Amino acid sequence: MAKGKDARVRVILECTGCVQNGVNNRKSPGISRYITQKNRHNTPSRLELRKFCPHCSKHMIHGEIKKSI
Repeated sequence: MAKGKDARVRVILECTGCVQNGVNNRKSPGISRYITQKNRHNTPSRLELRKFCPHCSKHMIHGEIKKSI
């Protein structure tokens, strides 16, 4: 089996609120990121989920980012 043919792929979700506020801000300790999977055939567009951000201390929209690996 070839690795590139799998339907399920691993994606990284990043908090949109932390990105807009900026990491260099002294009040912001970092950016919240989650790792999950999605089915490439059923969800070809970018994934957005509402998840808890410990840095913002509230539920925020986390959007899919490009994998750097």
